[in-house]
Amino acid sequence: MDDFTTRTYGTSGLDNRPLFGETSARDRIINLAVGGFTSLVVLVTVISSFVFPSLPPRPLNVFFAVCILLACGSTLVLIFWYRQGDLEPKFRNLIYYMLVSIVLLCLCANLYFHDVR
Repeated sequence: MDDFTTRTYGTSGLDNRPLFGETSARDRIINLAVGGFTSLVVLVTVISSFVFPSLPPRPLNVFFAVCILLACGSTLVLIFWYRQGDLEPKFRNLIYYMLVSIVLLCLCANLYFHDVR
């Protein structure tokens, strides 16, 4: 283990801090707010797909919800890898982009489920 080199994350060995180890409260609050809001919107969308417009649910509504959940699955994998330190910090913007895309997809789905013209 003597010849084991630590990851430098492109900083040429000068910075060995953990990749996702934010210490500022601002970053943690932003992550919790964005993640909590996205989770709430996805949960409302999945429930709406089964309840609206009437029971039993329309197969197209359920398919729409499954597609949204699949997009959430790939985003969760990226978040997990990012928190493990396997991804570079530039992927954080990609994760935020994917979360915004999921929220917009949920908005579109809810407008469709509730038959808004």
